[in-house]
Amino acid sequence: MLAAALLLAAAVAAGYGLGAIAILLIVGAIVTFLGQGSAMPILAPSPVRLPPSADRLPTATAASVPAERAALGVDALGDPALIVGGDFWVIAANAAARTLFGDRVVADDLRLVLRHPAVLDAVRVAAAAAAPVEREVTGLGTTNGAYRVRVATLGPDGGGERLLVTFVDITQARLTERMRVDFIANASHELRTPVTTLLGFIETLQGPAADDEPARHRFLEIMHREAARMSRLIDDLLSLSRIELDKHVRPQTALDVAPLIADVGRTLAMRLEADDRRLAIRVADGLPPVVADRDQVLQVLHNLVSNALKYGRSGTAITVDAEPVDAAGVAMVRVTVGDRGDGIAPEHLPRLTERFYRIDTSRSRSMGGTGLGLAIVKHIVERHRGAFDIVSVPGEGSHVSFTLPLASTEVTVKRV
Repeated sequence: MLAAALLLAAAVAAGYGLGAIAILLIVGAIVTFLGQGSAMPILAPSPVRLPPSADRLPTATAASVPAERAALGVDALGDPALIVGGDFWVIAANAAARTLFGDRVVADDLRLVLRHPAVLDAVRVAAAAAAPVEREVTGLGTTNGAYRVRVATLGPDGGGERLLVTFVDITQARLTERMRVDFIANASHELRTPVTTLLGFIETLQGPAADDEPARHRFLEIMHREAARMSRLIDDLLSLSRIELDKHVRPQTALDVAPLIADVGRTLAMRLEADDRRLAIRVADGLPPVVADRDQVLQVLHNLVSNALKYGRSGTAITVDAEPVDAAGVAMVRVTVGDRGDGIAPEHLPRLTERFYRIDTSRSRSMGGTGLGLAIVKHIVERHRGAFDIVSVPGEGSHVSFTLPLASTEVTVKRV
């Protein structure tokens, strides 16, 4: 009976001109019908799936599913990351990578959107060796920053190994390292100069000038001056180190600014009088107290007034103003120290707070400067969560200001 049914189905299909797939469907239906109606169990064959018609596309292709999964995985990374196929095609990029390289990095050839030879070489080596590769590169993205690039294999792809390329921003680390190297070099140079001078005069006094009384007095005076400069430099270095250690700890003391300004005026009174100068102090009425470290604020005021003494014209006044201000919605007290002098050219202003940066090295050294004064001021103001600003007009003078936050009951533990 089964054989007859099969022959009948084949004949019917042939008579109507049906294809092989139609014949199989008819046979399957007959077999299933007979199996259900007879006592003898007959296994029904698995249904045959027809290919999708031209007007009905599949919901996802074999290539799109892995790409979607890759995109989901790479989005979980905080650093810029790409997934690249063995043919250099960028399969996925997270938000950080699109910010760094632009949206066009996705679904494009890596060699066209990222033309950095070191990165492309790392991708080639990692794909060939099937092992992680790391490189440090500069000049990536719109900021031309420094990055540590790591390329690791994820598994086989249609065109070769699928690779994960990550970019870790090390720009700040490299800048910090450069600053540290420059700082050590500058500090060594600044210390070497007075030490060399001292050694030279000591050898002279031990030899040819041993019995020369006028030369001995002159040399001893120079030696004392150089030793004092070296002592000031060491003090500034230690002060800067202490400030950096405490920069994340906010002060907790409420104090008035006016008495501190008056204290600095008394300390520098002899120097002011010797240069025919005076300190004009103008403090706003009812100036509220600030939360600050007393010794550090005194150090800031002393440094700024001393600079005004060094670089201002003899016989002119040095002004110190203190007033309440609103800085971006935060109540602060601003202190401004002004002088009348030669002023500072605009190109020097951004670098004045760098360590050991001087506009005129010889003049600064002759006046006893260490090149660290404004760097110390900047770090102290930053520790107090204030702002530091320099405004200067060549030929007229300079105004240096800093702000301090007002004291509040939440942070104040004592009043001095």
